[in-house]
Amino acid sequence: MLLPVFTLKLRHKISPRMMAVGRYDGTHPCLAAATQAGKVFIHNPHTRSQHFSASRVFQSPLESDVSLLNINQAVSCLTAGVLNPELGYDTLLVGTQTNLLAYDVYNNSDLFYREVADGANAIVLGTLGDISSPLAIIGGNCALQGFDHEGNDLFWTVTGDNVHSLALCDFDSDGKKELLVGSEDFDIRVFKEDEIVAEMTETEVITSLCPMYGSRFGYALSNGTVGVYDKTARYWRIKSKNHAMSIHAFDLNSDGVCELITGWSNGKVDARSDRTGEVIFKDNFSSAIAGVVEGDYRMDGHIQLICCSVDGEIRGYLPGTPEMRGNIMDTSVEQDLIRELSQKKQNLLLELRNYEDNAKAELSSPLSEADGHRGVIPANTKLHTALSVNLGSAAQAAHTELCISTSNDTIIRAVLIFAEGIFLGESHVVHPSIHNLSSSIRIPITPPKDVPVDLHLKTFVGYRSSTQFHVFELTRQLPRFSMYALTSPDSASEPPSYVNFIIAERAQRITINTDDIDLAGDIIQSMASFFGIEDLQVEADFPVYFEELRKVLVKVDEYHSVHQKLSADMADNSNLIRSLLVRAEDARLMRDMKTMKSRYMELYDLNKDLLNGYKIRCNNHTELLGSLKAVNQAIQRAGRLRVGKPKNQVISACRDAIRSNNINTLFRIMRVGTASS
Repeated sequence: MLLPVFTLKLRHKISPRMMAVGRYDGTHPCLAAATQAGKVFIHNPHTRSQHFSASRVFQSPLESDVSLLNINQAVSCLTAGVLNPELGYDTLLVGTQTNLLAYDVYNNSDLFYREVADGANAIVLGTLGDISSPLAIIGGNCALQGFDHEGNDLFWTVTGDNVHSLALCDFDSDGKKELLVGSEDFDIRVFKEDEIVAEMTETEVITSLCPMYGSRFGYALSNGTVGVYDKTARYWRIKSKNHAMSIHAFDLNSDGVCELITGWSNGKVDARSDRTGEVIFKDNFSSAIAGVVEGDYRMDGHIQLICCSVDGEIRGYLPGTPEMRGNIMDTSVEQDLIRELSQKKQNLLLELRNYEDNAKAELSSPLSEADGHRGVIPANTKLHTALSVNLGSAAQAAHTELCISTSNDTIIRAVLIFAEGIFLGESHVVHPSIHNLSSSIRIPITPPKDVPVDLHLKTFVGYRSSTQFHVFELTRQLPRFSMYALTSPDSASEPPSYVNFIIAERAQRITINTDDIDLAGDIIQSMASFFGIEDLQVEADFPVYFEELRKVLVKVDEYHSVHQKLSADMADNSNLIRSLLVRAEDARLMRDMKTMKSRYMELYDLNKDLLNGYKIRCNNHTELLGSLKAVNQAIQRAGRLRVGKPKNQVISACRDAIRSNNINTLFRIMRVGTASS
């Protein structure tokens, strides 16, 4: 059984997914974590007498080995690592919804402090592709930015939705790191620098990503799912009623292969095999897990797995010795496993007895009504499935229709469908009433996104009088564009929006007419994948969408102007407050109570104005973020209309046009792919 080698109890709350271990002086590993009220604490048990002189950091009154870093904003992400290799020690990086701080803990100074208009929801530190210097990469409002140690913006691109998780992984096994991005639209995207090389669609928001080894990586979703991918192939996944707060790769059983360590919202920590998802170790905390990291925290030459709870409890675990292999779980876990296997054994024995009873009945007499009760059906019974588009009616919206039927007079008693991202809970049961039983059944399906989905069907087939049923198991794929139907030219007017392009196939010039820019992008990406097209330039026009985007860009300018005016007013009021305070104190010292009271009344009114201005500024910032998200999504959609180099060129050129505030050039790029007319 694996036991913690150290346990600490810090008197600070820890924010989930916001902790890191770094050697901020180049020698001693220290734990940094975001806590309440816009602060980051740094736990340094190695040099307890260390003191800081500058105003940003002060010693905690609770513990002598904890220092607090004032951020004065809610922390949204945090990490640590080597940002400037020449320094010889790690840098602490702290992100908020408006800024990114690169902090030199050892010298108590800022390496840089950058404003990030799109916010910082997630952060990762390391090298990306052919970019030589380490980058602090942040994911925010549909945008990705990478900064070097001087704060230079060396990397920028857009993605499909708000970013929730980031990781660096050698996805294509070329010896260089790719960027894994998990976002609100349920997609995991893989960026080779600014080019998307792979996309995997999941069933919920991707909350965590972590590299395992090679091209393998772990992931966690907001619905309690965790699993492992190897490139685009999912090895395994499990789903829990609890939420995965943090995941980390660590070789806990000393077999040379990292396990997936997960910290859960109920306080459980477990380690699962990267190959099968089998639990090989677990432990429990009294509160939710805030994060899982690793480091030589005892400075004894051995790396420990470090788990922290939101209440500040910290435990460190050493990997099991080779002699302990397969025996790192406690006895209660083994007993749970024995009970689970015993239950499986009982279920299999019951199923086997049913098969034996049916086999005896078939040998003793031909098929009869009595056999129907036992679930015996003709041996040549087959199950047929068909997909069609139902255009709907006044009572029912348009949908894809799955028809399941048997090849004889048997009836379908129930159908269980398991499919990702279509049904609530990923499963759907159709159970007709006894009066509506027949040999066929029609099931409406409405996929929320245009992605191919495997429908795993379990169909109960028998007779009306049956008490036992034969279960047919089969898989049917729902095609990517299953929600679209062919129409005749006379039945619908041609949309004014279009995409034109030429490919080296039989139908060389292709035109797609649709007002849905997302659909046009999906069709082009699907065609490029099918025909193996590496580079594709297009000409596109979406008049209605572009006009809406033009209005959004006008709003962005207005919000920026309001932001600058409010900031200037706040600075003026701050100076006036200082002046009024001095005057009020002067009046008090001179015992001029009337003037003092007048000055403090002015201060009170000014403070109310500042609070009102702050509320206006917050609302303005929220509106600005919404508009910036729409702009970033527009750039990403314009990129998805192209493939390969033209796609990257469009995204880069669009950003340059926005930076220079050249709106006409921006729309020309979105239409024809280049800034030149």
